Order: sequence, then C-alpha cells, then structure tokens
Amino acid sequence: MRKRSAAAAAAALLGVCALTGGLIGVAVAAPDQASNGGGKQKAVVANATDSVTHEENERVPEGARWTQHYFPSSDGSKTELHADVLLPEKLPAGKKVPVIMSAGAYFGHSGELEVEEAHAGPSERFQDLIEGADLFDKGYAFVMVDTRGFGGSTGCLDLGGPGDQADVKAAIDWSAKQPWSTGAVGMYGKSFDAYTGLLGNNVKHDALKAVVAQEPIWDLYQQLHSNGVPRPHSVQTPTSYNRIAQLAQLPDEDKRYRTNAAYEKRHPECLALNSFGPSIGDPDDPYWKDHSPARNAKGTDTPLLFTQGTAETNTLPVGMEEFLGNHRGPERAWVGPWDHVRGNERTQDGKLAMGRANWFKETLSFFDEHLKGIDPKTQYPNYAVQDNRGDWRAEKSWPTANRSANLRLGNGSYVDSGAGSQPATAEEGAGRGAGSFFAWSGPLETATRVSGTPRVTMTAEGEGNVMVKLYDVDEDGDAVAFDERVSRLDRDRLDIGLKSTDWTLRAGHRLAVEIGSVRTGDWLDTPSKQKIRISDARLQLPLDDPAEDIATGGDRAPWLDNFIKINAAKLKPGPATFSVPSARERR
Repeated sequence: MRKRSAAAAAAALLGVCALTGGLIGVAVAAPDQASNGGGKQKAVVANATDSVTHEENERVPEGARWTQHYFPSSDGSKTELHADVLLPEKLPAGKKVPVIMSAGAYFGHSGELEVEEAHAGPSERFQDLIEGADLFDKGYAFVMVDTRGFGGSTGCLDLGGPGDQADVKAAIDWSAKQPWSTGAVGMYGKSFDAYTGLLGNNVKHDALKAVVAQEPIWDLYQQLHSNGVPRPHSVQTPTSYNRIAQLAQLPDEDKRYRTNAAYEKRHPECLALNSFGPSIGDPDDPYWKDHSPARNAKGTDTPLLFTQGTAETNTLPVGMEEFLGNHRGPERAWVGPWDHVRGNERTQDGKLAMGRANWFKETLSFFDEHLKGIDPKTQYPNYAVQDNRGDWRAEKSWPTANRSANLRLGNGSYVDSGAGSQPATAEEGAGRGAGSFFAWSGPLETATRVSGTPRVTMTAEGEGNVMVKLYDVDEDGDAVAFDERVSRLDRDRLDIGLKSTDWTLRAGHRLAVEIGSVRTGDWLDTPSKQKIRISDARLQLPLDDPAEDIATGGDRAPWLDNFIKINAAKLKPGPATFSVPSARERR
C-alpha cells in the first residue's frame, strides 16, 4: 500500500482536531504542487472521459486507471450518485471485464472516518483486495459507489433503508451497462458495505452474480436494540455516520463533487432524520421492516460468501440465521470466534485474525466461478466453522443441529436493580435484593455443541427488564458467559432469541442459565427496581455432535482468548434442575 505524504498526515491531524471540537469546516493542506518532468501537477483529478493513472496521481492503485461518474438513483428522486471506477490500466479498447462493486459510506475522497488526505483521489478502503487478489491483472473492474449522503452523492443518508436499496439497485444496473462491463457484477464489502451487499441480494437484480460480505449487519433493529432495550450503538451509529456525511472536502475536487458533498450541510434535516430512526425502540415499527435484510431475503438466490464472528462486539450475529433460512442461493462462509475483522486481517504480532489463510484466494475463486464461469481449481467447504475450542470443521450448511432440545428451566424471581446488582447465590436462590437467579444442568456425559440460535421463553410478572445469559461451567466453577440477550417486560409471554453461536460444552461441564436484571453487558437499560416473577421458563437449544466433525484447515482465532477472559466468571454450581441431552440422540 502507498505511504501517506506529510501533507496528508497534516490534513488528517487537522481533521481530527476539527471533528473533536464539533466543527463542520476543516482546514486541509493544499494539494501537492510538485510536478513531474512534463510540468503536470502530481495529483491529477479524473473525470468521466479523462482517466488518470498512478503516475499522474499517487492515490490511484498501480496497474489501474481512474475515472469519476455520476448517475441517478433508481427511486425516481433527484438523488445523484457518484462512482469512482478503476479499470485495468492496459485494458484494450472494446475489451469488456466483469465488475466488482462496493457501495456505502466510506469511499469519500477526503477520508473514511476523518479528513486524512491532501489531494483528491479514489478511496483505498479495499486496497487490500486490489493487491491481495491481483484484481486488475486478473481482469476485473473495481467500482466504488457513494450511497446517498456520502462522498460525492446527494441525498439524506439512509442506513440501509429504501433510499440505500434504490442506490444499490442503481449502482448494479449502472455497472452492468457500461461499455467496458461484461454485464456481470459482484459486490464486496465489510461491515456497512457488507450490509449493502445483502441489500444487493435483496433487490433481485439479474446482473448481480455474487456477493462477498464480511461481518455484515443482518438486521438493523437487532443490531441496535434487543426487544425494546437499546445498545449504545443506537446512538453511536447515527452520530458516527452523520459525522462522516459532513466531512470537509478537498480543494482540488471538481465543482460537481464538492457541490454534491455539501448536500448535508444545506439540508440539516437529514441529520435529524438519521438520528430519529435508529432511536425507535418498537421492533414492530414499519421503519425496521425496511431495514432488515434478514426479513426481506425471502426467495433470494444470489451466491453468497460471508464471514461472521460469533464473538463480535460490533456487528452482532443476530438475524443471521433468519437471513440464511430465507436465502435460497449457494452459500459459503467462515464462521467463528473473532471480532470485527476482515478475512485477511492480521494481529499486531502477525497472526491471522480469523485464524484461516487464503481469504483472497477463496474470494477470487468465488468471483471467477460466478462472474466468469470458471470452475474452481480448489474445492472449498461450503462452511468453514471454528468453535470455542479453536478447532475448524467443514460443514455443508450452518447451523447443523442434530436435534433441538426444549429444556424446562422452571420458576424464579429477581429484583430489576440494574448494573452492579448481585446475582443470587446457590444457597439462597433469588433472595431479597438478588439481581438474578440461575437454573443448572447436570454434568454433560459427552461433549455437545450449541450450534445456532438458542431461544428462551417465559412468563413474566412485573415491569422492567430481563437479561438471559448462558454459561459454560467446568467442574471447579470456572465459567464463561458465551451468549446473552435482553428484553423489556412489555408482554406477559416473552420469546427471546439469543445471539447465534457455535459453542462446544465439554464432557463433565455444566450449562448454567442466568435470568435477571440487566447487570452487565452492552445495554442502555432503565431498571424498574421492582421484583419480577418468572414462571415456566424454557430454553430451546439447537445441539450438534462434535464427534461427527470433519476437520478443515485453520488456527485458533486470537480474539477467542480475549473473549474468554472478558466473559469469565466464578460460579458456585447449584442443584441440577434439567439435563442437556447428547446430540447423538437424534430426533
């Protein structure tokens, strides 16, 4: 990757200071005026007809030529979208190539999250893909589209709603119809632009042949809330994207780009609307139906390669199983206990963050198969899955539960006293002031894996909140909380889907279920201070047999050890009130 110039570093520092101070305007360093032997400025800015190479602008990747384009969104509004196009530099006239396209918030010329550039040029957000997959030598175009409200596009930012869906549809259509395009389009992204990849699948455009989505948002409501209880992300997410939408632009941008980029400043209602939607706590509000790729994926069939961290702290594994249940196309995935990282990403000490090699090799093979019709030379597993032991296995599909156990947890009570409240001890049960109560399994006779999305149902009496946590507890009481979810007590009978997980309970370990106040975790709750009575609590547990695993290549994800430390607890086991059956006992 290219090294940032001193001027760019200075611009980045100025941008950070201005944003920290809450200012909209940011002073940036002047463009580098150094000239090459021909007298041109070093940073030449492309337009739709005059392409620019790396020799003319260092921000253009080597081996590519850059052009900029504008086109309307597909919803009939006046929203104008901006695209940066990178074609192979030596592409012969009349030659067509398939398109890998990414759409989202992070492709603004001045920087992804802050002003960090000195002169205009295409974003290097996916320079790792360009270099790692040798994209231009392999005969692909790469297109980066600013969705509405970002970069050189007009309109109000939409966080994956109908406006963004219209933008993605328009971006696929435009990319497929260009004279240098074969008409075959694939989408690529991570996080927000993986979210838009799922939106691309849902618009059902014939030109979209494949989607590669790393750590996407599967359902915006479940990402920002849980059954009426907000996460801090419900505030942080719109605040962050409002800030990105108002990033200052560079003085050498063309007039059209700068005018479009200033749209948010001319329309402050965009920022207010963007902040209002994510704050809606009611999961049945129509706003959330429009922002759920999982719910809207019914009958879709675009081939999908994705990654999902089961130990994610950012884009959670919620809504994933619903999406996969609705999706009918070919699926490939890496699933395991990592945080918000890319498939190729490495830790500071050089270890692969997911623990598995050849992300770009597999990605390119996936695009070659579906965009070029080239049969794969390597047969990759449909699903490569790593559990909490650090072991990788190959699966034809996921989740792969052998059976679903419906376990009776019984009754209990707690005081909804909030953060810092104490759980019940084994001896006293839910005593006076106890913030939760536990139900315990007996020791497992054989290793059994929880693979999929556990669900807890219960009848609740009282007002306030409830948290459900699952613990893996060894013989000495050393425990790890491996799954949790919360809910407002806004109905008598609750049905709480936890996060999707893939966690193996070893032989001799016990499963503990804690039900109580929202004492820990990543939640913005308001405790009622009332005593809550729970009855007829049940746990539906999807179980898989580790003895049937087929190993595939990979190492332990480094984040797994951090996750275990963060979620460690010392518990005193109580009497067993239920048993976890062996997954070998088929339904």
